[in-house]
Amino acid sequence: QVQLVESGGGLVQTGGSLRLSCAASERLYSSYAMAWFRQAPGKEREWVASIRIGTGRTYYAESVKDRFTISRDRTINTAYLQMDNLEPEDTAVYYCSGGAKTWPPRDTWGQGTQVIVSS
Repeated sequence: QVQLVESGGGLVQTGGSLRLSCAASERLYSSYAMAWFRQAPGKEREWVASIRIGTGRTYYAESVKDRFTISRDRTINTAYLQMDNLEPEDTAVYYCSGGAKTWPPRDTWGQGTQVIVSS
């Protein structure tokens, strides 16, 4: 089973940017998709963005559309989440997920990376 490892979280001020990375342990086939979810303290995990590995087509939650960009680099089996104009409400643990059997893809999960946006 594919293993996913996130990196790139941290502390940033309101209006700042961060880029999260999600490295997969195996080649990402065209039928695969990857996504980012987040979970804030006391809240349920919510979907943020998805990307289809084969076509590169992207999908976004309304709350992050026009601020976040999901992308992938198939040559190094990695997906990214570029987060711009961050707001305190974006503070959460961000999880990478992937799969070919579910949508949004969540057959497998990474361990999560913390993002804190200070006001």
